[in-house]
Amino acid sequence: MKIAGVQLDIAIGQPRRNVDRMIEKLRETAIAGAKLTVFPECAVPGYCFGSLEEARDYAEPILGDTTERMVQACKETGGYCVYGMLEADGPRVFNAAVLVGPQGMIGAYRKVHLPYLGVDMYTTPGDRPFAVHEVGGVRIGMNICYDAAFPEAARTLAILGADLIVLPTNWPPGAECTACSVISARALENAVYYIAVNRVGEERGFRFIGRSSICDTNGETLAVSTTTDEEILYAEIDPARSRRKHIIRVPGKHEIDRLADRRPEMYGELVKPHNLKRPGRD
Repeated sequence: MKIAGVQLDIAIGQPRRNVDRMIEKLRETAIAGAKLTVFPECAVPGYCFGSLEEARDYAEPILGDTTERMVQACKETGGYCVYGMLEADGPRVFNAAVLVGPQGMIGAYRKVHLPYLGVDMYTTPGDRPFAVHEVGGVRIGMNICYDAAFPEAARTLAILGADLIVLPTNWPPGAECTACSVISARALENAVYYIAVNRVGEERGFRFIGRSSICDTNGETLAVSTTTDEEILYAEIDPARSRRKHIIRVPGKHEIDRLADRRPEMYGELVKPHNLKRPGRD
């Protein structure tokens, strides 16, 4: 499958304009042969909202106008896409990623790990289990931005059978090391393809750093942006590679399997509740 990542400048509080641009780019990537196109975190509304009340004005149900428009665009192009939005669920607002295709909404994910930054200061932490969805023979798992800093998130998706992890993100200054090193590490340690798609431009004092990338199952970079300009990245992925977890480098002498070689019985501390304080939330 050929995949694409659209590094895009987002206008806060202008969802109609942002969706128009996403549809324009989706048509462009379809012409280039991409079957899956990934857009940034909060690509629909923008990210740096100053309160829950302001954010709620730009939140919508997953099965709302934006999803309807993106599904229609997928029907026209024959492709699939993942995009970031704010999901309204009663009084709660979630930072969400949505996977849609010609047949409709395929899956949605609510951001589990929330930094004290932008709209995530006001959104509700994701409350649904990680999940994998199959599209065109490729098993796709979704994370969002800060989730990449938690290896447990990607590892769970790998255990669930993901071939590809998609990460819509809004990396500001300070996230350079994540962009440079963490994405390839998540790909390598799970033997999965990984695409991280950041935004560019400036929003309420934050200038986003770009540096979107696509990595293969060895953590090698297949495509990367070195600019803070709008850009589209492309790469070919082969799900058969991501399903070969048993890596034989020298038969009988050097073989590894980072999933089979795990020792879950030794990891109990990871899942114990903790009493650490989260800045600004406790």
